[in-house]
Amino acid sequence: MSKIDQKLIAESLIETFNFAGKESIRLYNEGLKIEIKDDKSPVSNGDLLVNDLITKKISSLTPNIPIVSEETVDLGKKNKSKIFWLIDPIDGTKEYIAGKDEYTINAALVIDTVPVVGLVGVPKKDRLFYSFGPGDSYLIEGSKVKKIKCEKQQPKGEIVALSSVVKPSDLILNKLKEFKVTSIVKMASSYKFCVIATGEYDIYAARERANEWDYAAGHAIAQNAGAIIKTLDEKPFLYGKEDYRNPSLLIKRSENLND
Repeated sequence: MSKIDQKLIAESLIETFNFAGKESIRLYNEGLKIEIKDDKSPVSNGDLLVNDLITKKISSLTPNIPIVSEETVDLGKKNKSKIFWLIDPIDGTKEYIAGKDEYTINAALVIDTVPVVGLVGVPKKDRLFYSFGPGDSYLIEGSKVKKIKCEKQQPKGEIVALSSVVKPSDLILNKLKEFKVTSIVKMASSYKFCVIATGEYDIYAARERANEWDYAAGHAIAQNAGAIIKTLDEKPFLYGKEDYRNPSLLIKRSENLND
């Protein structure tokens, strides 16, 4: 698939993502209908509607490429595909249900273990991130589109890490000390990848957690903006595992976090 094709696919999804984001807000305002899945996590009618909207649009754009979505995946079936979509219709469902603003809408196209196309909508922040290849990551905010390149936004000397939890484990804290982190900010969902891509934050480290659909879209945006993404032990972070489980993760805005 050429980069021109990837660009066309990404840009063709923008309108659907914007609409899905507005629908997620509408359903929240009307009062969500919530169920508990077999894994004890919540799912709302917002998750399901967003999934339906995005899946139908992607199916129309790339009818021959399989789609793996958090809400429809059969975990008993091993993933054998080399090219496939990963969808997390709402990453941060608990935040969404609670009325918070960091939940995201996600889709990524994986080709040969690498997410090359990614879209992450952040409806309540009026931000939409998208990417279609190295050097081509963008942020739409309001009516403005700008290319993002991991350029440092924090003052020189301040290195700010992101964390999914209030109190990171000793393993993660020790890893962050290696990079002379000066403060840690808690943040939910794949939004973490995106604000490293913009340069607003510098680094994120996590133990093994979540599934490929939680990371892939944000991964594409951050890596294509210039971020370095590996496992904690410096191995490549790849997609297409048979069970979809993520290894550990280390995202750095750049090699030198003061640059």
